[in-house]
Amino acid sequence: MNLEFSPEEVAFRKEVRQFIADNYPRDFIGDGARDDLSREQFLAWHKILGEKGWSVPSWPVEYGGTGWTPTQKYIWSEENARADTIMPLPFGVSMVGPVIYTFGNDEQKARHLPGIRSGDVWWCQGYSEPGAGSDLASLKTTAVRDGDHYIVNGQKTWTTLAQHADWGFFLVRTDPDAAKPQEGISFLLIDMNSPGIEVKPIITIDGGHEVNETWLTDVRVPVENLIGEENKGWTYAKFLLAHERSGIAGVARSKRGVEKLKEIASTELLDGEPLIRDEDFSRKVSQLEIDLSALEFTELRTLAGEAQGKGPGPESSILKVKGTEIQQRLTELTMEAVGNYAAPYFRGFPQAGSNEYPIGPDYAHAAAPTYFNMRKTSIYGGSNEIQRNIISKMILGL
Repeated sequence: MNLEFSPEEVAFRKEVRQFIADNYPRDFIGDGARDDLSREQFLAWHKILGEKGWSVPSWPVEYGGTGWTPTQKYIWSEENARADTIMPLPFGVSMVGPVIYTFGNDEQKARHLPGIRSGDVWWCQGYSEPGAGSDLASLKTTAVRDGDHYIVNGQKTWTTLAQHADWGFFLVRTDPDAAKPQEGISFLLIDMNSPGIEVKPIITIDGGHEVNETWLTDVRVPVENLIGEENKGWTYAKFLLAHERSGIAGVARSKRGVEKLKEIASTELLDGEPLIRDEDFSRKVSQLEIDLSALEFTELRTLAGEAQGKGPGPESSILKVKGTEIQQRLTELTMEAVGNYAAPYFRGFPQAGSNEYPIGPDYAHAAAPTYFNMRKTSIYGGSNEIQRNIISKMILGL
């Protein structure tokens, strides 16, 4: 694989870097914990990219995509990671958007795609339930046809940032008597302001409000909000999850994280010497970098396949497993590097009446919250255990 950039690609990198430097709203965004940001702060960069025409680079050009090559997409992700930008949320851009332009009808495309591109409409995902996580096909939320509407009842959990959402995409059971559980599921788009929807916060161990439980009680959803065919939702769900798993890998962000880790380890001391010189710690960092390089090549091959018209397939499970394992190892090593400075601070404490505030260097303050938050990455998007089953069956043929 040739990793030499052409003069045109070098010029593109300069263009992207300059655009970010000139337009990213750093003063507006601030340095707060990202799940504590306001709706406006979350969407600020998305809206700027929407005006530029760069908010959905992986979409087909006819729906607003950039037409960038795989290398340009790679450069784009690297430069945003380098600048630590808050990228457009994946629920619209990387998840439901591709489902709508692939399986939706013309009216659905015209109604929903522009708001996703511009950042004016916030989407959330209604897949998991208290009894249906990795075994998603066992979901129990029902949608019963009533004339021109479905009546939806049930509970979803882990609905990320649903407290801000305008719309959600939900998997619902429309045929409880189907021969196989997967055959009785449909894919509905639901206005989150509909009567009967209640979003309740779940406060995570790091003190943040990122996820929620969502209750649906006799929610009336127009039949026109059904994507594709009734009882074919499992097909669309698998398509969406392949896109989601590719994005979870987070290679560019992990590369930037390793750079930050090495900077911390060059500052923190062990027996009077920089931690990075410790043989054991240095070995763990080197192994992480080797694994990250291997993952990067896998991602580049996936991007090259997409350029040839191949959508994300079972190989996205490899990206998901290795990407999330690397992310977790990175946060573990960061905790190890900052040591006791990470221990006292959690975001929820001041709001809960505690007088504990961060101590030590600034780079240590987010280590513990990030470590605990990243425990979830090996579970969402389909647990890594399930991904290994997919790899065994679909790739290795076992």
